[in-house]
Amino acid sequence: MILPPLKTEYVGDKGALFWLALKTGALTVITLGLYRFWMKTRLRRYYWSAIRPGGAPLEYTGTPWEKLLGFLTAVVVLAFYIGVVNLLLMFVSFSLFQGNFVAYAMSFVGVLPLIFFAQYRARRYVLARTRWRGIRFGLEPGAWGYAWRAAVHWLITLASLGILWPRMAFALEKYRVDRTFYGTVRLEQGGRWTMLLPAMKSLYSAAAISAVAGVMIWSSDNPMWALAFLLTGPWALYGMAKWRADSFRLLTGAKRMAGVQFQAQPRSGRVLGIYLGGYTLAYLCIVAAVVAVMFTLGMALAAGLSMNPQAILEGDFSSIPGWSATFFFVMGYFAIFVLWGVFTHVFVTLPLAQHFAEETEVLQPELLAKITQRARDEFAEAEGFADALDVGAAL
Repeated sequence: MILPPLKTEYVGDKGALFWLALKTGALTVITLGLYRFWMKTRLRRYYWSAIRPGGAPLEYTGTPWEKLLGFLTAVVVLAFYIGVVNLLLMFVSFSLFQGNFVAYAMSFVGVLPLIFFAQYRARRYVLARTRWRGIRFGLEPGAWGYAWRAAVHWLITLASLGILWPRMAFALEKYRVDRTFYGTVRLEQGGRWTMLLPAMKSLYSAAAISAVAGVMIWSSDNPMWALAFLLTGPWALYGMAKWRADSFRLLTGAKRMAGVQFQAQPRSGRVLGIYLGGYTLAYLCIVAAVVAVMFTLGMALAAGLSMNPQAILEGDFSSIPGWSATFFFVMGYFAIFVLWGVFTHVFVTLPLAQHFAEETEVLQPELLAKITQRARDEFAEAEGFADALDVGAAL
């Protein structure tokens, strides 16, 4: 029996997400970052449960204790590795080059494979803790293989001045997808990297016009050529949104899973609107909130310390104790830190997740009935390396 495509529902609510992100963000600050493992777990569970292909929600089964213990394990390993490697590099640099610049450069290059390794391990952990219709996802071991491939592709992309970005994006996506399982069934990334080239046309044209304008400014000493950047700037922003939408559509449409196919139709205009409108709203809300909070605290502090509120409003700050400047700075910094995360979740991350989810369908869903459960993948360090390096451990 052939069934119609499974459409994806999204049931997330901005109000509920706002309070969840605000509460968990505040607790993360109060606990000096310790609660962030619980914050990430709770936010993932919210996002996962809101995405419902065919009406069945995704499930996230990871625990904060796994993340915390994995982070502590990774910190010990990385501290030893980076400490020993940097010590050797510093010795070689001073011995051969009479300076530390070479050591710093080599240290940065040496850390890059670890970053790619951590990103793959984080993805493997997240997939292993994700279920749909009761069936687990999974990812084969292959972090070091991904690390050296990613390093090579990045070097090639940089050498081509970004022209071969689609080649890198396709190759790394294929490496990940071809090692991904849903239950006992392996996914496959079909297609070729050249199919992504049309998605880059806007970025290519913006970069070309910018390069021509830069050369003309340098060669003709005519500043009027700088006006070209008024065109290429917005065009490049549109190009990035188009790449995000079109590459997702093309890559999703070329994925296969035991006969099951997928279809996605995200719109670049909608993606651009979410980015521009979302970040603008987040910025305005933060400014308004910080001003309101600091004004309230300032007036309360002035009243409590017998300061002159009227003089403060008129610009006379002589009655304010010196220590209060530090207090205001610390409070303002943490307020911005928490609120930026909250408002970007509400105005950017949630709308993007909703748009991409609702525009994705599962074709030939009747074949899903043949897929059986896979064994649980155990992780000693969870996302620890990605958390420790602050890469690849986002939602």
